[in-house]
Amino acid sequence: MRLNPVIKREVKVQSRSMKICWGVFAYEMILALVFFLAMAIIRQENQYSTNNIYSSLIALYPALAVTQLIILALIVPVRTASAISGEKERQTFDIMMTTSMTPFSIIMGKVMTAIVQSMFFVAASLPVMALSFVIGGMSWSYLFWFFAVALLMSFFSASIGILCSSICKRSVSAVIMSYGFYLIFVVGTVLPIILASYLSSYAYTSGNASSGMHRTLGGVVYSYEENFFLPLLLNPVMYLVEFFVRVMAGESLINDVTSTTGMWQTSGPINLVATGNRWMILSTVLFLMVSFLFLRLAARRINPIKKKALRRVTRKAAKSISPQDSQAGQPRV
Repeated sequence: MRLNPVIKREVKVQSRSMKICWGVFAYEMILALVFFLAMAIIRQENQYSTNNIYSSLIALYPALAVTQLIILALIVPVRTASAISGEKERQTFDIMMTTSMTPFSIIMGKVMTAIVQSMFFVAASLPVMALSFVIGGMSWSYLFWFFAVALLMSFFSASIGILCSSICKRSVSAVIMSYGFYLIFVVGTVLPIILASYLSSYAYTSGNASSGMHRTLGGVVYSYEENFFLPLLLNPVMYLVEFFVRVMAGESLINDVTSTTGMWQTSGPINLVATGNRWMILSTVLFLMVSFLFLRLAARRINPIKKKALRRVTRKAAKSISPQDSQAGQPRV
């Protein structure tokens, strides 16, 4: 299998620089601070308790995992947001596009380089993370699930950054736009729920609570309010919260929300999605689909050969040729 030349070049450049070493050092220092803070909290909570303190070390897993995912969410977009725009600023973008590589392979090379770097950081934190598994008594399968979630979130963040980098000409603008995309996925998916709660409260105060956002058809209750919860499938924060609730408590937050609000009594999409592991599976598939969509858009954005532009050039060239020139070019019989 042939290695992508972009990945090969980027990894060589990063391995020869001291930035990666200082980055790992800062990463480990942040995790060390979180570790000592979590240990201080665990010791204080078990100071007057007769329980074994080693059983409380299981709390290190969500503390360290959430810290790492937050760091990756901040680092990966910055790393990929300057991938294409940085080439434009260094005036090496045109040279890179003259190679035999396709635009999509260039985009994938930049994205995979950022993912390799992020996974290197996660692997460097393995000795600290292992304490919650060796001493805390957690299953080792949860560690591999964490690596899978970190890989998915890194891929999603890298796709956002590379799309913004292909749109903007400056790295600073690309970084700001990538965080704006993050804000849309985190906050924008919650706004429909706020709108639904406002409409429900308005219908209740106006006396139309029974006919507000609920309909009965054939003895089955259908709720339009539950559809506003479906955009949370593309919310990264909700995805991580659902993951850690399942790991730590063995329950589902979505199931608790639907049972508390009474949506489990309806036969709508939320009732089908919230059962079992369907929420996590469907959310994972949607994140992958959106990520590949962003990669395709980025590759199309940097593609120097565009069909519409090529058609316009050929039409202009055909119009510029006069009839005498076309007849002069014909061979005589």
